[in-house]
Amino acid sequence: MSTLRLATFNVENLFARYRFKDGIQPTEDDGFSINDLAFRIQDEASKKITAKAIRAVNADVICLQEVESLPVLDRFNSFYLGGMKYAYRAVIDSFDPRQIDVAVLSRHPIAALRSHREERSKGGAAFLFSRDCLEVDVLVGGTMLTLYLNHFKSMMEGRDATRARRQEQAERVASIIDSRWKKSAYKGNFVVLGDFNDYPEGKTSLTALLDHKGLNNVLTRLPETERWTHYYSGGNSYSQLDYLLLSAGLAKANATHPAVMRRGLPWRAQKVTEERLDGVGENEPKASDHAPLYMDITLI
Repeated sequence: MSTLRLATFNVENLFARYRFKDGIQPTEDDGFSINDLAFRIQDEASKKITAKAIRAVNADVICLQEVESLPVLDRFNSFYLGGMKYAYRAVIDSFDPRQIDVAVLSRHPIAALRSHREERSKGGAAFLFSRDCLEVDVLVGGTMLTLYLNHFKSMMEGRDATRARRQEQAERVASIIDSRWKKSAYKGNFVVLGDFNDYPEGKTSLTALLDHKGLNNVLTRLPETERWTHYYSGGNSYSQLDYLLLSAGLAKANATHPAVMRRGLPWRAQKVTEERLDGVGENEPKASDHAPLYMDITLI
C-alpha cells in the first residue's frame, strides 16, 4: 500500500521583490541594468518561520495558497527548504489581482496538471476561479492521487456580500468531482483541499462540498474546539477556513484524524497551546495567519 502525509497551508503572501544590491546608489550612479538588482524573498523574517512550519509538518505533498509564481516557489524551496527533498513543484499563474496563486510542493512525481482558470462565472462577466481550481495528479509509489487545490473568494468585503461568489465556486468544484468520480461511487484516490475562506457553520457558502456524499470533511473527527485553522488579529477570532475533504473511499480506508500545526501563529493568538517556533513575535513575524492542516493517508 502507498502512504503519504498530505497537507494544505496558506503561507500568506509568499512574494519576492527586486532590490538594489548593497553599495548601489541609484540616485548617484550613472546607468542602470538588471544586473544591479538582487531578487529577494519579501519579509525574510516571516518567511523563515513559514519554512520552519513546513519543516515541522514534514508533509510528502503540501498544497500552498498565496504563492506569487513558480520562480518564487523555486527560490523559497531552494533557499529555505533545503533538505526537504521537494523535487516536484507546480504553480500556474491565474487572475488574482494580488498575483496570489495556488501551488504544490511534492516528494512524489507530479504526473499531470489540469487548470480551470479560464472558466467564467455565471453570465460570463468574470473568471470563476481567480486563484484556479487546480487538479494535480501525484504518483505515489505506483498509485495515482488526484488533488483538487482551491483558494476561494475571501470574506474581506463581508461574509454575506461575498457568499454568492464562493458558493458558485464550491458548486463548480462539486460538479467537477461528480463528472469524474460519481460513476465509481466516489471510491477513488482524490482529495479536495485548500483555503475555502468560509466557516462550516451558519450560512456557509460551502454546502455543495461539505454536504457532498462523495466527500468527507475529516476535520470533524477532531473535537470542535480543535478545528480552527486561522487566527484573525483584527477581531481576535479563531475559525476554520482550511479544509481536507477526502473521497468517500479514502475516508472509509483511513479512520485516523488530521492535525493542525499552530506553532507558527503569533503569540497574540492566546489559544495556541503548542510551543512556538523560534522567532515568532507578538504579532509579527509569524509563519502565517493560517496554520498548516495535514493528515497521514493510505491510498486504496
